[in-house]
Amino acid sequence: MLFSSQVSPMTDHVIVRRARGPIDISVKPPGSKSITIRALAAAALADGRSHLYGALAADDTLAMSRALRDFGISVEAEGEPWAVDGRGGHLNSSTAEIDVNESGLSARILLMLAALSETSSTITGRGRLLERPIEPLVDVLSAQGVSVQTTDGYLPVTVNGQGGLWGGDIEVDCSKSSQFATAVLIAAPVMTEPARIRLSGLVGSTGYLDTTVTVLEAFGARVNRTITGFETEPGGYTATDYPIEPDASAAVYPMVGAAITGGRVQIDGLDMTSSQPDMLIATHLEAMGCRLAPVHGGLEVEGPESLSPIEADLSAAPDGALGLAVACAFADGPSHLTGLHSLRYKESDRLVAIAAELQKVGVDVEFDHESLRIRPGLLGAARIDPHGDHRIAMAMALVGLRIEGIEVSNPGVVSKTWPKFWAFLDELSKNGT
Repeated sequence: MLFSSQVSPMTDHVIVRRARGPIDISVKPPGSKSITIRALAAAALADGRSHLYGALAADDTLAMSRALRDFGISVEAEGEPWAVDGRGGHLNSSTAEIDVNESGLSARILLMLAALSETSSTITGRGRLLERPIEPLVDVLSAQGVSVQTTDGYLPVTVNGQGGLWGGDIEVDCSKSSQFATAVLIAAPVMTEPARIRLSGLVGSTGYLDTTVTVLEAFGARVNRTITGFETEPGGYTATDYPIEPDASAAVYPMVGAAITGGRVQIDGLDMTSSQPDMLIATHLEAMGCRLAPVHGGLEVEGPESLSPIEADLSAAPDGALGLAVACAFADGPSHLTGLHSLRYKESDRLVAIAAELQKVGVDVEFDHESLRIRPGLLGAARIDPHGDHRIAMAMALVGLRIEGIEVSNPGVVSKTWPKFWAFLDELSKNGT
């Protein structure tokens, strides 16, 4: 049985320890992946040194740090705080190929930033990232006069940088991901002219764009909302010292742990005022019978004796839907989760993956292109396949807090966003009362 802050690459599975009873714990999740990557980009485009406090050190954020160094940005991503020496939007690629590992958000932001260089850069990655969509950004860059070559419409993508982007009217197709809009928004303040960004196909994911705008404005960017999207003014970014919130997506797992064990968890550093979309999962858990209470500097979630089934639109918080699906597996009736179409384009096809793994432990699950129907059953032991996806691994591991004999294969996959997740889960189980 392996429980440690670091999982050896040679370890092929972990066995989840069943909680002794309702959990009772206070936890501060690691720094937000989404905010860390956005802040790194804004700091790189600012003029001068910025400090990032509470930044997440994980595979995705470190991949972004390395990529920015490849563009000539000094990033000190060790210790506290991180330091970034921005160059006012002037980037230079020192390498022909920039590998972002499996970080989709980093890849999409860097496709836009590559146009600011005066040399050619090839953005590439690994695993399923090479199958994830990027064509909306290719369309944006092409419309800006940037020469772009894709690999059959996917990464690797070569961007022939032209030393800047001019701005003007920009249309962004967000039907598969709001990250395309985030990438354009981050580049917009260093464009030559004002940018009028029109979003098409955006369904429910406005919270992620709220987070983007919050970060950009903290670094001095001028962003205005319009009926169809955003307008930005040229002027760039100002170096700043920026505190990064704990990750709301990570906070979902202890919240669900409290829900399914009838326990209590205090999430330190996050409350319902956060712009991070996955904080909405707390309200869905409240609808299932959990009690929410603000506490000093955080939020307390207390699970009920039994969870009620739920019908919920998760289009605004699709990442957190995986944890909520696990909570639904312990409800006292069938649940229906909708608005999940964007899960098809993540590190795995998450609709297929979560359905397969819930079925494996005894849940009756049906899914279509954008929804899950979950009917709780008699749950039992199983070895979980995370499908190469950190969120599948972490969500399904929660089942082991209630059910003996849950094992998770390829546990190292959690290093993408929460390297110490298994040590945290062990603490969660030991704090059952």
